[in-house]
Amino acid sequence: MPDSADKLALSTLTVTAGRPTVVPDAPLNPPIVLASTYAAGGTAEYGRYDNPTWAAFEEVLGALENGRALAFASGLAAVATVLDLVPAGGVVVAPRHAYLGTLGQLSDLLGDGRLRDVRLVDVADTGEVARAAAGADLVLVESPTNPALEVADLPAVCAAAREAGALVVVDNTFATPILQRPLDAGADVVVHSVTKYLAGHSDVVLGALVTAPTTRGDDLHERLLARRKQVGAIPGPFETWLALRGLRTLHLRVERACANADELARRLAGHPAVERVRYPGLPTDPGHTRATAQLPAYGAVVAIEVRGGAAAAESVTRATRLWVHTTSLGGVESTLERRRRWSGESPTIPENLIRLSVGIEDVEDLWADLSAALDDVLEPPSP
Repeated sequence: MPDSADKLALSTLTVTAGRPTVVPDAPLNPPIVLASTYAAGGTAEYGRYDNPTWAAFEEVLGALENGRALAFASGLAAVATVLDLVPAGGVVVAPRHAYLGTLGQLSDLLGDGRLRDVRLVDVADTGEVARAAAGADLVLVESPTNPALEVADLPAVCAAAREAGALVVVDNTFATPILQRPLDAGADVVVHSVTKYLAGHSDVVLGALVTAPTTRGDDLHERLLARRKQVGAIPGPFETWLALRGLRTLHLRVERACANADELARRLAGHPAVERVRYPGLPTDPGHTRATAQLPAYGAVVAIEVRGGAAAAESVTRATRLWVHTTSLGGVESTLERRRRWSGESPTIPENLIRLSVGIEDVEDLWADLSAALDDVLEPPSP
C-alpha cells in the first residue's frame, strides 16, 4: 500500500490496501494460505495464531475503519469475544432493538449470572444512553439499529459513555466504513458481521473487530487477539480470501444500494398499502427525530409497516418474484422478511414490519416487483 495511504479516499483504499509488494511477476492479489502448521522460528508458529490471508483482509478493513482489525469466524464470534472484555458481574448497556444474536448472548450471560445487569435503551435518545451508562462497564451501540433503523448521535453517545468510564463498542454492520467510522467518533471497538456488506455476495460467514489507534485501543487489540487464540474463533483462509475479494467493490456496491434504497423509500412513503417507512433521515418518517442536524440519511436497509397487519406483511413477502424472502442482508441481491416471524424478535417491533435489504439491481425492476406485491394487499378478495 502506498506510504500516503492515510490521505487516500476510502474508495481507493478498498482497492489498494492489503496488496502484495509490487515487484516483477508478483501476483496482484494475496494468495490463499492453507496452513495449520508453520516451520518454527517465525512469528506465526501455528494456524490458530496467524495466517497471511487474514493479515491481508485485516489490513484493508483496518485502513477503512482507521484502526487495527481482527477477523473472526462469524459476527457472533466477534460479539462474544468483545463481551468477554466485561468483568464478571459487570453491566452492559445495549440497544433495545438490535441483532437477535447479540441480544441472545446478552440474555444468556445475564441468566447465567455472568452479567449483573443488561440495560436496554433507545440509542436515538442520547440522554437515555448517558443515564444508563452510569456504572456500566460497556456500552454497545448499533446505528442504524436492526431492524428498527434508529440512529444514534455517535459522537455524543461515545463521549457520554467514555465520561462514565465505560468501553464503547459500535456495531457498524449496517452503515459500513463507507458511510461512517465510529472510531473517529470516539468508539473503542467496532464490530462487523463481515457476512453482510463487507463480503457482500451471500457466500461467506465471517466477523471482525476493529480497535482504535490509541494506547487504549492497542491494549484492547492485544486482549482480543489473545482471546481469539484461546477460544479458536478463527476464520477459514478461503472464507477470508472471499471476503477480501468482496471488499474490493464495497464502495461501489454501497453507493448503488444506498441510491436504490433512497429512491425506494421515497416511493414507498406514497404507497397506500404502507403505513410507515423507516429509513434514516427520510423526512416523511416522523419516528426519526435526529439528535443533530449533521446526521445523514444513509444505508441500504429500509423497513416498512404494511397495512393489514402481520398477514398482509407475510403476503407481500410471498408475492415478490425478484426480491428474495430470506433472513440475511447486505448482499448484491435484494431481500426481504417480516422480522416478527422470529419468536425472539423484540415485542416492540411491529408485527407488520418488513425489513428490506436493497441490492444493486435496477431500481425500476425492484420497484415494479415490490409495488405489485403491495398492490395485491389492497385488492379485495375474490367473492
